[in-house]
Amino acid sequence: MTQAEADTQALLTVENVTMRFGGLVAVDSVNFHVNPGEIVGLIGPNGAGKTTFFNCLTGLYLPTTGRVVFDGAVLPPKPRKVVKAGMARTFQNIRLFGNMTALENVMVGRYCRTSSGAFTSIIRGPKFRREERETRARAQELLDFVGLSTVTDHLARNLSYGDQRRLEIARALATEPKLVLLDEPTAGMNPQETRQAEQLIFKIRDSGLAVVVIEHDMRFIFNLCDRVLCLVQGKALIEGTPAEVQSDPRVIEAYIGTGPAEEPAAATTGPDPTGGRTAPEPTGRPAPDEGDRHA
Repeated sequence: MTQAEADTQALLTVENVTMRFGGLVAVDSVNFHVNPGEIVGLIGPNGAGKTTFFNCLTGLYLPTTGRVVFDGAVLPPKPRKVVKAGMARTFQNIRLFGNMTALENVMVGRYCRTSSGAFTSIIRGPKFRREERETRARAQELLDFVGLSTVTDHLARNLSYGDQRRLEIARALATEPKLVLLDEPTAGMNPQETRQAEQLIFKIRDSGLAVVVIEHDMRFIFNLCDRVLCLVQGKALIEGTPAEVQSDPRVIEAYIGTGPAEEPAAATTGPDPTGGRTAPEPTGRPAPDEGDRHA
């Protein structure tokens, strides 16, 4: 598929996005696209610019250069308008309302799709009550969808770590998105929770949404994604199928680096620097330093 063909059918198209902070280039001329119903992984070592790139997509940052096109329209750098356009995200650090119930947290996400004005909400008019019922019902559906049907009335702060992660995803889904961006959704999870997260993301994709995932768990990413983009120092190193990316030596080098150059082997010819003498055996006592010699 050519880049032009990809851009034509893409739900999200990123064109030469660069983000500078003074003299630091955090994202450097990155091109990227996501097709409807696709799961795309975004990987790279720490400091590669992955979360900064997400922030450029979702309106938290205004890119220094380049543009983000979503569903055929250029996205404005305003998070609320990005959400209303159909893009939702979760964050690397959990950002729930701890003193609200699980149901209330999801309802908060749904309010961007309601239209009751301030006056109607204050007097709790018929329109407000109808939308509140619909929002509550939809929030419960999403809790059921992510596997949290039994914790509806529990405070978010009292949920397990894995359940809090799933609650964040439910809140993102409440915005009725077409594309969901997940920033390290399995960070800190045990293997069982990671498998549950993988199954949930497949379930989200099967419901018709596209998903972009930042993750450091390579096994998780390569099992999950249709395509993977690797960022290194803000630049796109390689984009391709999981098999292509994980076999690329540049990706391996970016993650584990290169070892020190081998030291040259000891010379086997020439004069013996010891004059043929054998080095003395260690005595078990350290050699005296200069202060000991003059003591």
